[in-house]
Amino acid sequence: MYSSATTPTPTATRTALRPPTAATGRTGPRQMPPASRPVAPRGVEGRATDTRVVPAGRTASGPVGRTALGLRGPETAPPTGARIPLARQADGQVLRARRPGQPGGPERIDPSALQTPSVRAALASVARICPAFTPRQVLREGSRHILVAGTIGRAPVVAKCLAPQAVRSEYFEQLVADFHHEVAVYRAFVRHRPPVRLPRLVAADHDRCVLVMERIPGRPAARERHPVNAPTPGEVRALLTAVRTLNLWRPPTDVFQPRMDYQLEIARYHSVGQLTDRDAGDLRGLLHGLGHTPMQLCHGDALLSNMLLAPSGPVLVDWEQAGWYLPGYDLAVLWSVLSGDTAARRQISQLAQSGGTLARDAFLVNLVLVLMREIRLYDVPGAGEEQRIMIRRLYDDAALARRAVRAAVGTR
Repeated sequence: MYSSATTPTPTATRTALRPPTAATGRTGPRQMPPASRPVAPRGVEGRATDTRVVPAGRTASGPVGRTALGLRGPETAPPTGARIPLARQADGQVLRARRPGQPGGPERIDPSALQTPSVRAALASVARICPAFTPRQVLREGSRHILVAGTIGRAPVVAKCLAPQAVRSEYFEQLVADFHHEVAVYRAFVRHRPPVRLPRLVAADHDRCVLVMERIPGRPAARERHPVNAPTPGEVRALLTAVRTLNLWRPPTDVFQPRMDYQLEIARYHSVGQLTDRDAGDLRGLLHGLGHTPMQLCHGDALLSNMLLAPSGPVLVDWEQAGWYLPGYDLAVLWSVLSGDTAARRQISQLAQSGGTLARDAFLVNLVLVLMREIRLYDVPGAGEEQRIMIRRLYDDAALARRAVRAAVGTR
């Protein structure tokens, strides 16, 4: 929802991923949209492809070799399998964004940003449910969502609206469904308060896709999807603690819904050549062994750009993908984007294995599918040099994850 940056950490060697001996599992069920439903592209900088946000740093371009699941992967060229094309991220800008560490202070109204047709239409929708809302700053104006910071009385709030341009998008139905899901999640959190910090719901209009929530002071842990500058070790520990606290929470099973069909995802990546026959067979083998493993409540989009570093501790925002997943999904997302932070990846791998063999296998299934998605996002025609470096790193990570999956299958 909000965006920011941090400091680069050089990459180092890998440590071995040894299968743990204890067997344990975690939480409830999970599904995804049917195959016929188009999937809205997510941008390579951590936002959707249509959002007009300029990252504070550049896309990750560090050295190729780094720690991973525990094994050092060879620096091989990308495989020749077919790849799914995806639209590239549109250019845009953040209006009056604050630099990390810059003191907060009252924000001035930006009349020109608040007078664009899209923003005016969004503000009209906000006024229907919050007549006292006073807009102060356009945080983001994209073809999917518009974010406007403002106040209600003296209380700072953020209004999130579906952009008018989204009506003409081929992904319109999915965008509306995701927005409705986020509204439902925030309403569920009013009844069942989670053990992690998140913005408080102020008002919502389900029909017009408007969400008004508390604005919490702080800065995002990163601006980019794959940040060059990783958070400090202390910040990483705090973020992982918040994610694990959410994952271990056990709300009523009927409050949230499954968000991924794992068999469908494996079949989709297999059909386009991103997964080989052996890869698909290994993943299905691990899934078969996880048939009775309880699912886990996950944020579903645990990118650093969706985590605020506030004075009171980490705050999780953007809950569009929240729901039940196999254990370790949020950890897999964080592992995939922290390619430049050896210590953080080692810590994530240790957390994934601490739950036992079943938790380790679930993490590996999640990790392979998350990396396939990241390759799909980045490996598009016309990629620049920095993006080609990122693509190579993702293929290296995917090769490493495949080997870990095969090793896990061999211990069955």
